[in-house]
Formats: sequence, C-alpha cells, structure tokens
Amino acid sequence: MKIIFEYEEEKNTGHIQEEEEEDICIELPSDIVREELPIPNVNEIDVVRHYTNLSRMNFGVDIGFYPLGSCTMKYNPKVNEDAARAEGFSNLHPLSPEVCTQGSLKLMWELKEYLKDITGMDDFTLQPSAGAQGELLGVMMAKAYFRHKGEKRTQAIIPDSAHGTNPATASICKLETITVPSDSRGNMNIDRYREALSPEVALVMLTNPNTLGLFDENTIEISDLAHKNGTLMYCDGANMNALLGITRPGDQGFDMIHLNLHKTFSTPHGGGGPGAGVLGVKSFLSEYLPVPQVVKRDSVYSLDYTYKKSVGRVRSFYGNFGMHVRAYSYIHSWGTNIRKISEHAILNANYLQSLLKDTFDLAYNRQCAHEFVLSSKRFGQKSALDIAKRLMDYGFHPPTIYFPLIVPEALMIEPTETETKETLDRFVLALKKIRSELKEDPEMVKQSPLSTPVGRLDEVAAARRPNLRWRPSQRQTKVAVNEKSP
Repeated sequence: MKIIFEYEEEKNTGHIQEEEEEDICIELPSDIVREELPIPNVNEIDVVRHYTNLSRMNFGVDIGFYPLGSCTMKYNPKVNEDAARAEGFSNLHPLSPEVCTQGSLKLMWELKEYLKDITGMDDFTLQPSAGAQGELLGVMMAKAYFRHKGEKRTQAIIPDSAHGTNPATASICKLETITVPSDSRGNMNIDRYREALSPEVALVMLTNPNTLGLFDENTIEISDLAHKNGTLMYCDGANMNALLGITRPGDQGFDMIHLNLHKTFSTPHGGGGPGAGVLGVKSFLSEYLPVPQVVKRDSVYSLDYTYKKSVGRVRSFYGNFGMHVRAYSYIHSWGTNIRKISEHAILNANYLQSLLKDTFDLAYNRQCAHEFVLSSKRFGQKSALDIAKRLMDYGFHPPTIYFPLIVPEALMIEPTETETKETLDRFVLALKKIRSELKEDPEMVKQSPLSTPVGRLDEVAAARRPNLRWRPSQRQTKVAVNEKSP
C-alpha cells in the first residue's frame, strides 16, 4: 500500500491507492533474534525514587562547602540563571540579523565596558570559551604583534607559581618557557627574573595573585623591567576574585589579561563547561583581537569584521552568550559595591588561614589574598590525599591537593566570599579532628572515605580501566562515621 500525494495550484491532497506488491522476506540470523526485549516492568514510584536517590549522591555548591583552591567554586545566584533563561536570550539564533538583536548586542557591548573599567584594559573580546583559550588567544596576539614589528622573539618567562596552562599555552605557540623560582615570600624571584630577561623574551606570564594565594609584591618592578626590554606583560586573571574594586591589572603594567567569567563573575563552573575566558588588552593590541567585535555607532550596535590585523576567530559565532548574560547580571547586582566581593573573599581566606596555620604547615607565612596553601608533609607521603578523602566523611568537598607543585603535600583552600563564618568554623573543626585521627588512627584515615556511596578507589586503575557498571554490592562495607562528624 502506498500513499500518493497529488499537488494542485493552491492546495495539496492525498489519497490511498492499493497496489499489489511482491512480498520481500529477509531472514535474520538466529543469534540476533529475540522473542522478547529485556525491558524491565517497573512502576512509576520506583523509577522516581531510583533517580531521586541517585541525584542525592551528587555533591555541589548548593549542598555544601566547595573549597577548591584556584578554581573559585563560588555560589551562582539563581537570578543570573533566570536572566540567562529569558526567552529573548535563550531562544536567540546566532545568525539573526543585527536589526533584530540590538538588545543582545547592547548587553555584550556594555559587558565589555564594565570589564574594561574593572580591569583597566582598553578593549575586550568575549569570544574565547574558557580561560585557557583566552590565554592561547593572548599568546597568539603577542606573536602577531612582534611579527608585524619585524621582531622574532621566541621565549616566555613564567614563574614556578603560575597556573599550569601558562607553560602549556606558550609551548603550543612554539615559545620556549623560562621558569623563574619563587623567593622566600612567595613572589617571583626578582634577581633571577632580571637574569632571565633578554631580547628573545616576548612576554612575561604572571598569575597575580599567584597559585600560592599571594599578591606579587614586585609586580610594578616586574612590569617596568619587561617594558624596558620591549616585552609584553600578560596577566593570568583566573584569580581576579581577589582584586575586584581594589586594584586593576591595567594599572599594574599588564598589557593583556584573560578573565574566567565562570570563576570571578559567578557563571556556572565545572562539568566540562561551557565557560567564558574573555580577553582584555591595551589599545595598541586591539587591532589583533578576533573578529567580529561588537561596536556602537550612533546608538546602534553592530558586528565589526574590519580588523585587518586580527588573528582570526577562536570559536564559532561570538562566545558562550549565556555566560555573558550571567556575568552581566552578576555585575549589575553588585554595582558600585563590587569591591565587597573581594573584601569578603580575602577576609574568609585569612580567617581560615589564621585558624589552620598551626594545625598543618603554612607554606608562606604572610597575609594571603583569596586562597592559601597548607602542607601536610609532617604526616608523611600521600597525607594530603588521605586528608582530602577523610573530609568527605565530614560532609565537605576536598580542597585542591598537590598543587601548586612547589609545596609538598599541598592543600590549597579557597573559601570564596559566599561562605558564612559558621560553615568555615565547621570546616576548621573537621580538619582539626582529622589531624588528631592522623596521629591516633592513621590506618583508618588511609581507608577513608567510609560513609560515601563509593569508597577509596585505585585511582590509576580508575583512570585507565574505569568500571562503569558500579553496583551497591561492590561498595566496601564500612561502619558509618556520621556520629563522629563535628
């Protein structure tokens, strides 16, 4: 039987026409034929309970403290999510004509203006999808800048307290990395830095505050020496959560900075994205920015593709627009009080540091910025891992461990500005309890976590041969320790 459609001038109709057709019979191999599919017969309430219980096994910032250092896992206000889900934004097609997208283009243009004011930069691109991509774009632009000047510079200076993406990005861009060690106060060693400067150095990549949670006290001198050498200053702005409204990288001598909107400006973070790693530059580098750029002429917003020295696109369309909406909403909600974000983040970090510096070893004993680094080396090898695992039994997500690499058995802790004193006090109490357990019952700590759905894993095997068919029977039977929790 076939359905045949006959088309007329202003309508189409269809009628069913029966035709005799020869039956075609294909025999399937017996090993793939099933009489009945193995679909379970489960009632609705059991399905609901199953998935609800699975969801309760997840941990997120809406459930508890997330003290990941150098990641700024801050709380994301729900009003930002509401703004991003507004129909005019969420249903907007990226190829819509500019006359129909004036509101969205205005938002992007104003976001750039806000970021310029916050950082002291002269121009921004919102295109990069993550901080690492913004960083890659910055190094690409630096190479294009020197190429147009007729200079061949092949080196990048990077302190040992930088984020790991810095040397990785420089290497991708075919730059030789020169690592400068930290001094006794956690700054880049200024004498070793002077020795490393040469006409071959294209840029200095400085994470500020660095991964030790410390603001480099020599920043102005570092910038002055770089500029006298014709070298560009690049700021890894992943830790901008410590600087908002207090100081601007553009005023410290930096020529470029990338910002992680998914860290500093409360857009969602983790789970692989999406992120936003916007890049800000001084005016003499603007013409190298990727196209298109959002511009404003006579109250009309448009996309400008005429940047002749542009290094080109780094992603499709104009960036992760939903992240721009969230950051825009967050900045608007704070307005001229945005300095309080960083003030509270610094206060929380120094409060925790003061209570924990005698519990473990403090890597650098000075006032920190938004995060700080402890060391558990006195408790032996892999003690940082044991502490992190045991914290899960007390209801806390572990901090960053074994980073930065220059601190043995590192525990890198960042409370962010959104946590209360009560939460921080409970976190301190848990770490002090674990310190006692490391002395009294170290074997128990080495077996933790004991109360989570999944126990201690062989991490090498889990990475190389993951078992994705976990069943409750595979969980080691351990006595719950909830009654021991502080």
